[in-house]
Amino acid sequence: MTKADIINEIAKSTGVDKKSVTATVEAFMQAVKNSLEKEENVYLRGFGSFIVKKRAQKTARNISKNTTLIIPEHNIPAFKPAKTFTLQVKK
Repeated sequence: MTKADIINEIAKSTGVDKKSVTATVEAFMQAVKNSLEKEENVYLRGFGSFIVKKRAQKTARNISKNTTLIIPEHNIPAFKPAKTFTLQVKK
C-alpha cells in the first residue's frame, strides 16, 4: 500500500476530500520527522512507536581498496510496533 492508497482509503471512509486528507497525512509525517530530528520519540498507543536508535562508532573495510575507515556514531529512525498491533498482524 502506498501513501496515495492510504489517502484514498481515508478519504473514502471518512468522506473528507482528498486534498484535506493529503495535507493531514503530510503534516503528520512532518511532525514525526521533526520530533525524531530533535531525538524525541513518538508514541502512538495501540499502533507503535517511532524511536531514535543510536548506532555506535565502528570500523569498516573498503575491500576494493583494502583500506579501513571509521564510521562515526550516528542516529537512525526505527519503528517498534505495539504488542496489540503485532498480535493482530500475526493472526
